[in-house]
Amino acid sequence: MERIKFIDLFCGIGGFRIAMDQACIENDLIPECVFSSDIDKYCQDSYEANFGHRPTGDITKVDEKDIPDHDILFAGFPCQPFSIIGQMQGFNDIRGTLFFDIARIIKHKKPKAFVLENVKQLVGHNGGETLKTIIKTLEKDLGYNVKFAVLNALDYGLPQKRERVIIVGHREPIMFSFPSPVRPFKPLSEILEKKVDKKHYASEYIAQKRKETHKSAYKLSIWHENKAGNICSYPYSCALRAGASYNYLLVNGERRLTPREMFRLQGFPDSYKIVVADGQARKQAGNAVPVNLVKAVILKLLPFVATSMDMTSVLREYEVSYGEQ
Repeated sequence: MERIKFIDLFCGIGGFRIAMDQACIENDLIPECVFSSDIDKYCQDSYEANFGHRPTGDITKVDEKDIPDHDILFAGFPCQPFSIIGQMQGFNDIRGTLFFDIARIIKHKKPKAFVLENVKQLVGHNGGETLKTIIKTLEKDLGYNVKFAVLNALDYGLPQKRERVIIVGHREPIMFSFPSPVRPFKPLSEILEKKVDKKHYASEYIAQKRKETHKSAYKLSIWHENKAGNICSYPYSCALRAGASYNYLLVNGERRLTPREMFRLQGFPDSYKIVVADGQARKQAGNAVPVNLVKAVILKLLPFVATSMDMTSVLREYEVSYGEQ
């Protein structure tokens, strides 16, 4: 069996790693994570508990020469402000940003491919100049063939409306295309727990106030309160957010999501160990990459990375995982 080596930058709690492991195993490939990095201590705790090794800390202090060779680079990098974006000077534009650390590693290690993930707002950040400079750096300065798209977790089996920019690059010109949307998404009945601790319930005052202002059209729904205080409900969740107000999302307007429910909404299997307190679990789920979404992308990319694969096999696996188009 062919071994595919990858690194997991800004790895958080390992969403990319789970997606990669699942995609490789389904295609008779051996996934091997040779390096991971995240600065958050609690994410390191979760990652270590689930994968058996602790991620390296601050990536800005890691010499790219010390990172092992790898086939694919994964990074859910933070959208750190780009103060001088717009001059189109490549590396000079991105110095001082966390994206620069991805670029310097790609430049030195030259992996076959990479998959980067960021918030949807990156597309319009600074009038589009931020993303333009990122793409220019990857294409012109680093020599990769790059495509990007905004994908929604709701389109890949997860009952969560969560839009993310996905940037895919390959060292050689390839016929890569992003996975088509697939439905249906998993129903909330398969996500929500049957027995929930009372601590997750909103106060009677808040629940009553919600129900006075909104009546849901769905028997099972997640109620969302926006910044203006307006309430709406859907048979899926709006995007989990690490820094959202405590009662931002309420199941049937009555209770908050449990940590396990939040992890399920992000596509994490129930075998994933939650080893942190509820507050940290909420933050970790809110920052995580949707596993199903990036797995769909990886399944489309793997044939161009693994020499033992062909398009027929990966399309078959894609249909098995997500249903025929």
